Amino acid sequence: MTVEQPVQAPVPAPESTPDRILVAGEWRRGGGDPFETTDPATGRTLAVLTAADTADVDEAARRAARAAADPAWRALPAHHRARLLHRIADAIDARAADLAALQTADTGKALTETRALVASAAGTFRYTAAALETAEEALTPSRGPYVTMSVYEPIGVVGAINPWNSPLAGDAQKLAPALAGGNAVLLKPAEWTPLVSLALGRLVTTALTELGLPTALLSVLPGRGSLIGDAIVRDPRVGKVTFTGGTATGRTLAHAAAEKLMPLSLELGGKSPTVVLADADVEQALAGVMFGVFSSSGQSCIAGSRLFVARALYDEFLAELVARVKALRVGPGTASDTQVAPLVHHEHRDSVAAYVDLAREEGARVLCGGAAPQGPEYAAGAYYLPTVLDGLPNSARTCQEEIFGPVLVALPFDDEDDLVRQANASVYGLACGIWTRDHRAAWRIARRVDAGTVWINTYKQFSISTPFGGMKDSGLGREKGPAGFRSYQRQKSLYWGTSHAPLPWAH
Repeated sequence: MTVEQPVQAPVPAPESTPDRILVAGEWRRGGGDPFETTDPATGRTLAVLTAADTADVDEAARRAARAAADPAWRALPAHHRARLLHRIADAIDARAADLAALQTADTGKALTETRALVASAAGTFRYTAAALETAEEALTPSRGPYVTMSVYEPIGVVGAINPWNSPLAGDAQKLAPALAGGNAVLLKPAEWTPLVSLALGRLVTTALTELGLPTALLSVLPGRGSLIGDAIVRDPRVGKVTFTGGTATGRTLAHAAAEKLMPLSLELGGKSPTVVLADADVEQALAGVMFGVFSSSGQSCIAGSRLFVARALYDEFLAELVARVKALRVGPGTASDTQVAPLVHHEHRDSVAAYVDLAREEGARVLCGGAAPQGPEYAAGAYYLPTVLDGLPNSARTCQEEIFGPVLVALPFDDEDDLVRQANASVYGLACGIWTRDHRAAWRIARRVDAGTVWINTYKQFSISTPFGGMKDSGLGREKGPAGFRSYQRQKSLYWGTSHAPLPWAH
C-alpha cells in the first residue's frame, strides 16, 4: 500500500459566523446543544455550533409558509425564478475554491472530488433554471364544449434532509428544483458535515436579498436527525419531504409522511453489483471496478460494493485487482495524489471495521486491507485501507448489508441466469455496472437486473438531465431530469366552458 505524508492545507472559515445557523433567513445560535464538526484527516475541531431545536423548526416552518405565500415569490414569473437560480450558480462558481476546501475539511473527501462536486452544484442550479424557463403547461384534448388545461403550482414548504457524504451537490439537487417549483425550503444537513451547507445558505440568502425576495424562503437547520428531521416531516406546514440517507430512517420518515398523506421522495441505500463478463476489456473493468467502490472511500449510495466475475476469469481478474488495490494511495483529501481519503468520522470508521470483522467471522478471506493504515501520520485520522474480500456466499451479511466504506466483496458466477439471480438477491435496487464487449448481453442483463441506474462499460457517471433513483429498499421517486422540479409542485386541471347553453341539469 502506498501512503503519502499528509499535508494539511489551510481551511477557510464559513462565511457565516461558525456558531450560527440559518433560521428563516436570519443567522443566529440554534436552541439546541453545542456540537463539534471535525476534520476527519486530523481529528481537529473545525467549528463548534449550536444545533437547531424543535422551536427553531417551528419558527422556520411558520415563516417559510408566509414567505412561500407572499405574492412577491408565489406569483414570480418562471424566468425571474430562473434568474435567482443563475445568480446562485454564479455565486457558487465565484467561491468554488473555498467551498471545495471547506467540504474537504468537513467530510475528508479528496480535493479533486470536492472541486467536481462544487462544479456539479453550480451546474444543477443552471440546468434547473433552463428546465424551468422552457417547461410548458399542457392544453389537453377537449372532450366537450370546454377547453381543458393542466397547470402546476407550488407545494409551499419543502423539507430537504441530506446525508454527510456529498453535502453540497446533494443540497443543490434538492434546493434548486424546490426553489424552481416556487417553494420555501427547510434544509437539514447532517450533523457531522454542516459547514458547506451553511456556506451555501449564505450564498442563497444573499441572492434572495439582492433580488428583493423573502429571505425566509430558506432555513439551514443542522442537528440530530431523530429530532430535527422528525420535526420537519411532522410539521403540518411542510407539504413535501425529500430525503437521502439510510433505508431504516427513510422507512421511519415514510410512516410519518403517510399520517399526513404527504408526498415523499426517498433516495436510500444500496449494495450495487458490478459485473465483469468473460469477454470484458480487462483494463477498463479493473479501473472501473476500483473507481466504483473506492472513490469517495466507498461512502456512496451507488458504490459498486458487490463484484460478480465470470468464473472462467475470476482468479486471474481478482489477482490483478488485489495487486492494484494494494497500490492505491491513501492520504488526506488535501494531497493532490490521494486516491483513498479518510472516512467522514471515527465512529463511521469503527462501523466499517466492525463489518470487516464480521466478514472474517462469516469465513471471508481478506485479500488486502482489512485494517486502518499504520503510522503516526494516520493515528489521528479516520482512515481505513481499501479492502477486498472473497470466499463468502451471496447470502452472507457482508454481501447483503450496506457497509458504506472502502470494502469490496467478490463472488464468481457461472452463467447469465446465475448472475441475475445473485445480483437481484438483495433488498436493494439502486445501481449496477456491467463490463462486456457484447452489447446484446449488456442489454439483456441491464433489463433484467433490479436497479434504477445501470452503467455499461463505465460507472458512477451522472448527468443532471437524467433521472436518478432506486427500486425496492433503495427508495421512492426520482430526482434530476427535465421533470425534476415538477415533483416539487402540485398539478391542477382547469376546465373553461365555451358553450352559451346552460348545463342540462338547469332544465
